[in-house]
Amino acid sequence: MKEFDIIEHFFQPRSYQRHDVVIGIGDDCAVTNVPEGQHLVTTTDTLLEGVHFPVNTNAGDIAHKAVAVNLSDLAAMGAEPAWINLSLSLPKVDPDWLNDFSKRLQELTEYYSIQLIGGDTVQGPLAVTITAQGFLPKGQALTRSRAKPGDYIYVTGTLGDAALGLQLAMGKKDVQLIHRNYLLKRLNTPTPRVLAGTALRRIAHSCIDISDGVVSDLKHILFASQVGAVLNIDRLPFSEAMQESVSRDDAVRYALAGGDDYELLFTIPEEQKGNLDIVLANCNVSATCIGQLNGYAEKLELKDGDAVYSLEQEGFQHFA
Repeated sequence: MKEFDIIEHFFQPRSYQRHDVVIGIGDDCAVTNVPEGQHLVTTTDTLLEGVHFPVNTNAGDIAHKAVAVNLSDLAAMGAEPAWINLSLSLPKVDPDWLNDFSKRLQELTEYYSIQLIGGDTVQGPLAVTITAQGFLPKGQALTRSRAKPGDYIYVTGTLGDAALGLQLAMGKKDVQLIHRNYLLKRLNTPTPRVLAGTALRRIAHSCIDISDGVVSDLKHILFASQVGAVLNIDRLPFSEAMQESVSRDDAVRYALAGGDDYELLFTIPEEQKGNLDIVLANCNVSATCIGQLNGYAEKLELKDGDAVYSLEQEGFQHFA
């Protein structure tokens, strides 16, 4: 099976169809319409076997994660997803693998009302690159650079689950079966907080998604906004699976430096704290306050109660 056969058989007929796509898969370029009064927001992420997902991860989960991490970036900007492009590098043509991959991709395009509008297929090491695009009302982008001293720091969901899931996948940890399934799901099929991102446009000063660990990603906000922060370790939200599977010290380490949670970390001013639950009411997601910003540019202090907390490793970095 050749490149164009793969595209025509597995991808062209299996994508949700949007009315704003004039020309989709099958030509040299896609042609799309951008609604009046909206900005076009674009992000790209590449996932490599053995780096971003364990070797032998099933094809459906690879497709899910590749899409989810890109939609999470859009969510962090407050954008509504619309289109994706797919670049797929395969060591060989495996029809069963391609069928599982494209079926999950189809499910995700339908669930999030996004359309696959183009891409590329090549032979090489297993790698998946997604470019996702979405819409954002002009002047309403959530960024890393607008945080203010006094803002409260919040995170959605629970933290560290994916990092513990990776330890399970690598055979370095073992937990109860009921928790194992949950933790591996958090690693392999993260949930991009798309609705929460669009809702937060109204109240948040800054936002970022947690891909490399809370400390590493919070520091991006501190640098971009030239603010400091006190992060309260004792307020970190943990799942039941985390609490019943590892020590508190391990849970804190996974949350702060593990990465792959794809939750949102955002900051809001004092006057918006009362509105947060209302704004997130229809998003089916909780949010927890874990600290506060101050005027000490780029200084991050970790506190566990009244004690200072020291972290040896901040988070994942390529080429570190």
